[in-house]
Amino acid sequence: MSKYKDQTTVPEPDAGRRSFLKASGAAAVAPMVLTSRKSQAADPPFPPPSPPTTPWQEELPNQVTPLEPRPSLNPMPKRGANINRGECRRAPHQRWMQFFGSKVLPQDRADLYELRAKEVSDWVFHPDYPPQSAWGLEGTTANGRELNPPIFARYGRPIVLRLYNQLPQDHRGFGAPEVSLHLHNGHLASESDGFPGDYFSVSKAGPTLASPGMFKDHLWPNVYAGLDEYGGIGDPREALGTLWYHDHTLDFTAANAARGLAGFYLLYDDLDSGDEHDPNPEALHLPSHPYDYPLMFGDHRFDPDGIHSYDQLSPEGTFGDKVHVNGKIEPVLRVARRKYRLRLLNCGPTRLYDFSLVTPDDALQNFWYIANDGNLLPQRLTRRRIPLAMAERADIIVDFSRYPLGTELYLVNRLVQIGTRKPSGFKWPGDRVLKIIVDRNTPDIDVSQVPLALRPLPPLDPEEIANAPVRTWVFDRRNGMWTVNKALFNVGVPAARITRGSTEIWELVNASGGWVHPVHIHMEEGRILNKYVKGIEVPVPPHEQGRKDVFTCGPNMSMRVLIRFRDFTGKYVMHCHNLAHEDHAMMIRFDVET
Repeated sequence: MSKYKDQTTVPEPDAGRRSFLKASGAAAVAPMVLTSRKSQAADPPFPPPSPPTTPWQEELPNQVTPLEPRPSLNPMPKRGANINRGECRRAPHQRWMQFFGSKVLPQDRADLYELRAKEVSDWVFHPDYPPQSAWGLEGTTANGRELNPPIFARYGRPIVLRLYNQLPQDHRGFGAPEVSLHLHNGHLASESDGFPGDYFSVSKAGPTLASPGMFKDHLWPNVYAGLDEYGGIGDPREALGTLWYHDHTLDFTAANAARGLAGFYLLYDDLDSGDEHDPNPEALHLPSHPYDYPLMFGDHRFDPDGIHSYDQLSPEGTFGDKVHVNGKIEPVLRVARRKYRLRLLNCGPTRLYDFSLVTPDDALQNFWYIANDGNLLPQRLTRRRIPLAMAERADIIVDFSRYPLGTELYLVNRLVQIGTRKPSGFKWPGDRVLKIIVDRNTPDIDVSQVPLALRPLPPLDPEEIANAPVRTWVFDRRNGMWTVNKALFNVGVPAARITRGSTEIWELVNASGGWVHPVHIHMEEGRILNKYVKGIEVPVPPHEQGRKDVFTCGPNMSMRVLIRFRDFTGKYVMHCHNLAHEDHAMMIRFDVET
């Protein structure tokens, strides 16, 4: 029973932004497939399947190339917005003076980065499809200008990232040319979190942003949670590892992210140092760059001409029947005979996966599972499968030294899913989405390790759990739209007000048997205390027993999650990361206050 009595409903939202969806965005969407809103049980209509493709025609690079820092930014970032120099009117950065001691950023106190949201006209998803328009976040790497380059960061070294919005304001097709950049699972102040209502362009500002602009500066401090109670840069047991950045524009997150506004953010510290040659004996010495390789999986649908399409009006979204890997369909990755750390991310918008690694004759292969949602587990797990809902991450280590040169392996998805609602079962051998070829030896000896013990968890306090207030959040559907506690998202009104430093238990409830809701909570991670299916408690799988930011509520499932709200204040959101559900109002705002 909830100890909060005001959580049954929240106020109705301002319909202005969604009116824009219907009035102006609709004209540009193709193909247009509207779903019946008369019955939540009705099956949605489906667009025709994507044209067939010949597999294994393109290769991924042998290594990823990170975004390069800039020596300076002009104007230099400061605590308040550089309004007179073209920055949108954001709120002042929290804890800025604590981190830097000056209102204007001093030299050499942070790493400076720049990304530009842009449209390209010649993106190739597959050689069987024509070059076409795509969006991306462009930055400078050692290879030149690239879209969505990974960012390598380190705890204790802040980052200020300047985002320019150069998307065409008169664009055609799905999406909206505004941006609000979210660092997914970042422990951040509200003004740098990518709140959906903080979107901007040169001519538009979201309902929670004071004025538009050409750019916005984000302070990503790279501190652990627990600054106030633990001291220093926080509690190292709270370290994050595999994060990702993506657009979070109100009502258009699915469309904008699907168009390509997403990339990786890898965060290291003294334990997970990103250096297998680290002289520090306390470091884990996990496989490191260039053998630390991020892989992003997303579902797309293509029209009969091979053009990427998405129906942003339908509450069902558009189910993708083609899976891209880092923006390429059915690519090849060539690897060396040694250990690799593969970081798997489901970037959505609507498909769930259950991955396995197999040989050409479909023999399952073992690997080590070391991190869930980017967080190192207390101990490595030996596994043969990787369930991955939207926005979930899984870090695995594969020892390719076990295989002779020329060996071919495949990453296969074994889940059967024909629409955006939920999977319908498993199949064997599964759909091959990535081909891996072991094609070379390394010039150096592989010194990387895979220790049994990884990162310890902060202990749970039974007294704290017993005294924690409980909020219940029910994820459901009403009148064809997605709701939380029977209400649509209201960007301007918090559904909960929470005191900074407090601890709560959030009950996440999916009362329906018809959908899966991967629930993402911004600002802080949680620990699953209990999980129930049809009211009966079920075990929490080992890979979900650590810290998480995405909680996958399957049909008729509920769970109790312990969350602590620390270090920052402001407006944040919780939402379903089936992005069609999020854009059609399955989201709540919560404010952390002093």
